[in-house]
Amino acid sequence: MAKVNNEKIIELKNITKIYDQEKVVEDVSLAIHAGDFVTILGPSGCGKTTLLRMIAGFEKPTQGTILLQGVDVTNVPPYKRNINTVFQKYALFPHLNVFNNVAYGLKLKKVPDATAKKGYRLLSTTEIKDKVNAALTMVDLADYGHRDIDSLSGGQQQRIAIARALVNEPKVLLLDEPLSALDLKMRKEMQLELRRLHHELGITFIYVTHDQEEAMTMSDTIVVMRDGVIQQVGTPKKIYDEPQNAYTADFIGESNIISGKMLKDYQVEFFGTQFACLDKGFGKNEPVDVVVRPEDVKINKADPQIAGKVISSVFKGTFYDLTVLVGDYELSVKNTRDYAVGTPLNLTILPDGIHIMRKEALTNAYHTVITGENTVAIGDVDFAFVPTAGEQFNKGDAVVAVIDFDKIELTDDEKEGQIGGSISDLIYKGRYYQAKVWLDNDTALIVDTPYEWDADDRVGLKINQADIKVRHDEEAK
Repeated sequence: MAKVNNEKIIELKNITKIYDQEKVVEDVSLAIHAGDFVTILGPSGCGKTTLLRMIAGFEKPTQGTILLQGVDVTNVPPYKRNINTVFQKYALFPHLNVFNNVAYGLKLKKVPDATAKKGYRLLSTTEIKDKVNAALTMVDLADYGHRDIDSLSGGQQQRIAIARALVNEPKVLLLDEPLSALDLKMRKEMQLELRRLHHELGITFIYVTHDQEEAMTMSDTIVVMRDGVIQQVGTPKKIYDEPQNAYTADFIGESNIISGKMLKDYQVEFFGTQFACLDKGFGKNEPVDVVVRPEDVKINKADPQIAGKVISSVFKGTFYDLTVLVGDYELSVKNTRDYAVGTPLNLTILPDGIHIMRKEALTNAYHTVITGENTVAIGDVDFAFVPTAGEQFNKGDAVVAVIDFDKIELTDDEKEGQIGGSISDLIYKGRYYQAKVWLDNDTALIVDTPYEWDADDRVGLKINQADIKVRHDEEAK
């Protein structure tokens, strides 16, 4: 990989983008260093492509500032930024051959020339030819200049799109899921090709993908996004080994995410057992999420910490993916040896295999207002609630509606629910799934559900009156 220096080539400062009153990107600040290969990683709809388009200049932020080498380019059009983009669908011109596709931008490019009347000139035919041939050689398509675009494979078209972007010698190359249309074998080949190009050119690559394997393979730095907000920034190893929250742990690689309790520094309890760990700085008996990667669960007959029973075994080529039932929790274990279903296993988890994270929240604390006598707005619907003895509320009061995660029921028929919403992501926690559901007024609720749902599923939500606890919103005063 190219060596990264300390020059900040791109700086995003408090970037927010709003479409139709919905925040697609929210208060994002990020510094990207020259020569870095940065991957913006997240699921569909998380705001990663919108962020890339704002860097390119195709979209303007609703709020915030974009700096290119220290210069404010927030309102500068794309053609005046020394940035080029490779699009998901390549955007090649079908009526032009390969050579002319790559040469297109060069024919419009103006270069400084003190002897010219206007202080600049266009590139000569010879200069254009030399630059195009050099770019085609760079992507291993030196003899393809005369070919029609329609005669090329998907991988070859993708290389032409990259050559067209690189021939203009940009300071930054943006790549918007450029490998998504390729088959698995070609994707893996192009991942290595992009790493080679980055190493040779030394320019800054900013890459957008939803594929965590792609991100881990190519990147110097990964930016994990969720619902328009950056969750974590770090090297692939740092993010894999030390995820900052359950979402990142679940999204990057396979994880066992277990609810636990931090007893004291370096001591955590889960599965009813105390474990030594390497973490500190949590409150005494603080509820936490415990992340254990499947490869860090060891089968240990001599000195076990927990016991379980194999309920499934799948061969994955170099290892067996075992599911072991520990109590009522399904623990994922990777092992080079197969074990038959029903086999009892004794397991050990060493301190460096345990990572402790603070929980995102312990309950839904929904900021809203009183809409009438003992009614409160959740989404676009008024819900009745039973006020706590001694509490008095008036219409318009700012309040917090507290609803436990497991007190909300999801239905696949939206009409059966009192309110509707869309699932943005789902985290499996061994016994249940934890879903984040965005309501139609751009607010969200977290729901514990026994069922697996897909991202973007429309669902109905049912909430019983007795399960809504309301208190005054002290933050709003």
